[in-house]
Amino acid sequence: MKAVISVIGKDSVGIIAKVSTECAACGVNICDISQTILNGYFTMIMIADISDINIPFTDFVDRMATLGTANSLQIQAMHEDIFNSMHHI
Repeated sequence: MKAVISVIGKDSVGIIAKVSTECAACGVNICDISQTILNGYFTMIMIADISDINIPFTDFVDRMATLGTANSLQIQAMHEDIFNSMHHI
């Protein structure tokens, strides 16, 4: 199973490290990552394998949102099934 994680906010040192550390702590493996800086704003999208997640996915979603709030970022984690349903024509 996979999840899509998006991160948006003002650029600062350590964003990728903080997000990847939280993922690792929850047993979530980052499979693919794309990030860029747009006019001073950090944007990142990750595809993560949640097959070995060690907490309920809803708790992971909350932990990522809390991490975002603590770092003035917007972090959303979404199960790939929901993401695919939202973007299916």
